[in-house]
Amino acid sequence: MPLETQTLYAQLMETLLATEAQRSIGRLSGCFTTKTVKGLTYCYFQYSDPGGFLRQVYLGRKDAVLDRVIERFMSERDASRPDTEHLQRLCAQLRAGGALVADTASSRVLRALADSGVFQMGAVLVGTHAFIVLGNLLGVKWAGSSLRTQDLDIGTDASMFIGVPHINADIPDVLERLEMGFLPVPPLNPKHPSTSFKVRGKSLRVDLLTPQRSRKETSPKILSWFKAAAQPLPYLDYLIEGFERGAVVDGGGILVNVPSPGRFAFHKLLISGERGAVGHTKMEKDLLQAAQVLSVLVEERPGDVRIAWDEIKRRGKGWVRRVSSGLSRVKPLYPDEHKKIAALLRK
Repeated sequence: MPLETQTLYAQLMETLLATEAQRSIGRLSGCFTTKTVKGLTYCYFQYSDPGGFLRQVYLGRKDAVLDRVIERFMSERDASRPDTEHLQRLCAQLRAGGALVADTASSRVLRALADSGVFQMGAVLVGTHAFIVLGNLLGVKWAGSSLRTQDLDIGTDASMFIGVPHINADIPDVLERLEMGFLPVPPLNPKHPSTSFKVRGKSLRVDLLTPQRSRKETSPKILSWFKAAAQPLPYLDYLIEGFERGAVVDGGGILVNVPSPGRFAFHKLLISGERGAVGHTKMEKDLLQAAQVLSVLVEERPGDVRIAWDEIKRRGKGWVRRVSSGLSRVKPLYPDEHKKIAALLRK
């Protein structure tokens, strides 16, 4: 990407991180309203939830204390307005500068999840949408058709420690309030809870994933803090450890967690051998994404590749064998990229 676009993305990240650090009641979307009943005035906070429903929360009878709360809200909102406008301008400039952007429907879902605290609680955006974010983080445009998806994959550790108990990220409720038609996908085993939500008749889908600790661990794991369940997947622990912050570029920028680029690429090589004959198209997509990310890292950030590779080797010969097998599948498809990657790994 042009240097100007990379600089704009860095500014977007700085602004989003600062906005999150300074988050206060003034950043809530809504307004105050009053009702007078029998000569007494009562205050309400009125807002639209992610689905567009107009809600009112009763605050109490109007008095001096409540007036001070309202004054604080309005002053902090006024202070945050320039940040919001700045984010919108940055995203408009990024789109014009060729940054990778998420589709409108996916952005809407990701924003609702982010606003509910899903990423603050340590969840990680994985899959192709993470690949899009990584392109902007690395300052490159990905080639080919590897960006086409409306699957939103969210990974989280079922044994994670929740350090922000005041956040109530009810994922099924968040998706329902969007009024986009999300429904739980029936699991193969009717006794199991659903781990996926899909819009009927469309490709938009949200999958909740968690690391599989053993091959026998196949049943969905309950994520009480998300009021949902997640499907265990092999190698996911490697992918979501040590995640990075990134921004989804849409109308105003969405702060999310994504895997480190090196781990993302090696994870793609790992899972490419798990696809089977029916998953040939997905396997090719895995290999394309792995080849592109590793090719950039070898040129620009070889240390990242070595660190991610060292962790693969630490996990044992089976992991090394699977990655090597994935890399051998890259060779006939992308020989130039394979040559550079293999040369670095031999060092």
